[in-house]
Amino acid sequence: MEFLCYHRDRPASLPLRYELGEEHWSYMDRYAKEMIARGPTLADDGDTPTGSVHILDLPDPATARTFAFDEPNYQAGVYRDVLLRRWRNTLGRTMWDFPGGRTGGNRYLVIGLGTGQAADLEVPPDRNELIAYGPLLSDNGATWLGTAALVRAPDPDTARAILTLDRYADIEVHNWQFGGRPS
Repeated sequence: MEFLCYHRDRPASLPLRYELGEEHWSYMDRYAKEMIARGPTLADDGDTPTGSVHILDLPDPATARTFAFDEPNYQAGVYRDVLLRRWRNTLGRTMWDFPGGRTGGNRYLVIGLGTGQAADLEVPPDRNELIAYGPLLSDNGATWLGTAALVRAPDPDTARAILTLDRYADIEVHNWQFGGRPS
């Protein structure tokens, strides 16, 4: 089962985030084989973290909750909230398989919170710019709750346009970059 976990930073928590850096990385190392995609969301300055995205293949919802809520930054109060949903990897690959590579161009996390009938279940035709893409689902996988994607795009409006705008209660677009333990 695949899950999307988005931890959003609490205001003024950056010093604590930095203080817990090694604890965070050691924790994430335990899940390296399960990772489909990962990386921070960033403020408009392109440097300041605003959150942390992890898409993983885990055995069940209980394991996903353990991943999300045992994370050291969460435990210490770095994050203000967590979005945790089942997700389906419609591209069938990891971010490391993205043909566009780790750098170059603007990257975004797009989250559409759905209303009503499911939308955007098929991969958009512009799939070469998609790093990860899939529906957000209920724990049992039966109910569509929205869509989440990691995409390379020239700007936030272009990134947002990969979703059918009138099918979502809200669409969030966040600057995002490829993640992983710093070398």
